[in-house]
Amino acid sequence: MKSKGLTLTILMQAASANYGESLGNIASLKKVTRGDGYQYTYISRQALRYNMIQQLGEPLATLSAEGSGDKKVIQFDKGATIKDYPEIDFFGYMKTAKGANAHVRSAKVRLSNAISLEPFRGDTDFLNNMGLAARIRRDKDDDSINNSLAQSEIHRSYYRYTVTIDLDKIGVDEAENIEIDNQEKARRVAKLLDTVAYLYRDIRGRREDFKPLFVIGGVYNIKNPVFENILNIKNKSNQLEPLKDVMTKEITDQTRVGVVSGQFDNTDELKKELNTVSVAKFFDSLKQKVADYYEGN
Repeated sequence: MKSKGLTLTILMQAASANYGESLGNIASLKKVTRGDGYQYTYISRQALRYNMIQQLGEPLATLSAEGSGDKKVIQFDKGATIKDYPEIDFFGYMKTAKGANAHVRSAKVRLSNAISLEPFRGDTDFLNNMGLAARIRRDKDDDSINNSLAQSEIHRSYYRYTVTIDLDKIGVDEAENIEIDNQEKARRVAKLLDTVAYLYRDIRGRREDFKPLFVIGGVYNIKNPVFENILNIKNKSNQLEPLKDVMTKEITDQTRVGVVSGQFDNTDELKKELNTVSVAKFFDSLKQKVADYYEGN
């Protein structure tokens, strides 16, 4: 099978979608600090992977707890294979056994962290449930009952992340001598793309919409996440020139671009220069490319 890579880089908009450790009574967002001195929030690739698996609608791989005492390791069951579970076909596994080397499959679907494109300014939300506090004071006839205040960091921003798929490795596990048929490979990848197209995340009583507002990618002879480090927003405009600078003729010929109208100040320019289509048509086109690839092999 010819070595092919699918990559797509997504711009979405979300708010306060991934928290780390709390500092006292302050829930802290996951953040990184760049050389410009600003902090940028991020949604970890593990969080994105979790949501994709939960929303994929495929059977979840069976698990086992290996080891003894308090040091057991939760891992995928030895009998769980890529034949039955797209989860480990896409994102890999590690299976360990006492006295033997670990059996490892690397991820064939790789995700980057979703990094905010606008800096975090230290905004916080004060949290207290006045409704419940008032109820218990009334029910207990005790005005001395008070609830504690808490704070939660908040940040709404555009985020960028990349999905890269080794198409020639999907459905193939040489260590366990398994290869599924090409029709099933195409079905699995298409379903994953459908999941990415309407991805969401439930967090703290909210459902954050992760669907792409702008997406660029295709199926290529290289497996580089071409657009990961150059897709950027400035003053609510999608920066066009960096995209054009990395697009060789071969990449240009294989690249499709989807955009939601009205989301960027330069939407008209994007449509003209990049020959964009709707996000829905972008995913339909990409799924067809995947189907053609597997049908031709």
